[in-house]
Amino acid sequence: MAESMHVEVVSPERILYSGEATMVLTRTLGGGDIAFQANHAPFLGAITECVTKIYLAEGGVQDLAVHGGFVEVSNNKISILSDLAELASEIDRDRARRAMERAEDVMRQGHDAEAEAALRRAHARINASGGVDGQGGGVRPGR
Repeated sequence: MAESMHVEVVSPERILYSGEATMVLTRTLGGGDIAFQANHAPFLGAITECVTKIYLAEGGVQDLAVHGGFVEVSNNKISILSDLAELASEIDRDRARRAMERAEDVMRQGHDAEAEAALRRAHARINASGGVDGQGGGVRPGR
């Protein structure tokens, strides 16, 4: 069994996830995707709208849509702090698709920073909940 570390994903409303994991994959602002495993060097970074994957110690993957925030790694613990994050199992895919379509309509008329942010959030929600085809999301067997 791979070494594990403690992971917490926290928003102002609640702790979305707290438990042991073998790896966390997220996306940093301007830095791209980054993976953390047990005993990773200390790290602090800003994260952008993305799908964050937590590879659970007991097997499976917990997907979350994270809409910006910070990731801190220290003493074999990963903390993700976000103003808004959602478990894949709690995402309303139809609502996310409608939000994506509205944002795309606005973007067709010209650049709009608010619509661009809404589009990134919608993409994160759709991808976390299984992508365009709707397969997956939530806690899945490890890949």
